[in-house]
Amino acid sequence: MNRSTLKMISCNLLTIILILTTMPVRPVLAAPSEEANRILQDSLSIVEIDHEIERISQEQQILLQRQQELRSNLATQQEQMIRQRKRASSVLRSYYMGERDKLLSVVLGAKNLKQLLSLYDYYLLLISHDQDVLQEYESNYRNMRKTEEQVTRASSDLETVKTNLLEQRKRIVLLQERVNAGVNNSNDPDTLRKLISEMTAYWENVGVYEVNKHFKALAQAMQDLPQFIQQQQGAMITNGKVITISIREEDFNRFLKSENELFNHFNFSFGQDRIVVEGQQGTMKLRVEGHYTVEKEPQNAILFHVDRLVFNGLELPDTTRNKLEKDFDLGFYPQQLISYVKATEVRTIVGVLEVKLELSLN
Repeated sequence: MNRSTLKMISCNLLTIILILTTMPVRPVLAAPSEEANRILQDSLSIVEIDHEIERISQEQQILLQRQQELRSNLATQQEQMIRQRKRASSVLRSYYMGERDKLLSVVLGAKNLKQLLSLYDYYLLLISHDQDVLQEYESNYRNMRKTEEQVTRASSDLETVKTNLLEQRKRIVLLQERVNAGVNNSNDPDTLRKLISEMTAYWENVGVYEVNKHFKALAQAMQDLPQFIQQQQGAMITNGKVITISIREEDFNRFLKSENELFNHFNFSFGQDRIVVEGQQGTMKLRVEGHYTVEKEPQNAILFHVDRLVFNGLELPDTTRNKLEKDFDLGFYPQQLISYVKATEVRTIVGVLEVKLELSLN
């Protein structure tokens, strides 16, 4: 190797070293701070509340259209009622003035049997027509009153929806202001915006689907719970008219795992007045906290309420929890177990879910 070659290699090495030492070093992204987590959580809430606003807006349009249709129907019925009222008044006036009695006297004064039968048929036809007029009036009046009640109810529902829509819009404005302030005051606004964007995309593309899939699986499994209880020795104890069902935590987890392999990654735990579901599958980490209540209407049931929903460490808003409760029935219906009982009490203690039923022959 000659001197010129060595010199060239040395120059190249020096150039590479200079480039490496002058290149900007990309900072290593640390785990999000508590404040960053709060901003991410608020951002996720904005996305979910925005969906709720969209749903409420659609409901508002449906109710508004329904209200307009009902008012149009009511106006038509009121016009018909005016005509019907005149006809009914005429009929009632004829009876009050004794006109029908005079007609009956004419019938009874017929000179022969043929005339008697003819007049009597006419009399019956007239009376029958009178009854049809009065019954039609009564039927139309009831329908009109029913439509009036529907208009009132639709108007009330519409006002409730409008109020809810305004409240959700206020929430989203306040959250957006808080997120904007948090991002602008952070040490690395660009990185935080990127985190928000990535988390939002992950939730909408993966998170929503996965959460719905697990809730759907749980709702389907709950349909088989009565059969599972019947198969468990000692799960039901009868004391007079009271039947106590006790479901142990480990039995409940075993039941769910046998229903769907999705629950192999999750654990259900019973605590004092609460149930906690927690687990992780792939990149999704989920925690659900809730409780059961006994409901009488529209039927006797034990319904599950979602108190907290935490997705990858971020708590989702009440709108998401309410939608899950509405979309997926996680309830337990005692009459599927025994037709002549009703639930009167439900509670959870450490490790046990307990339900009290009473015999009901009504």
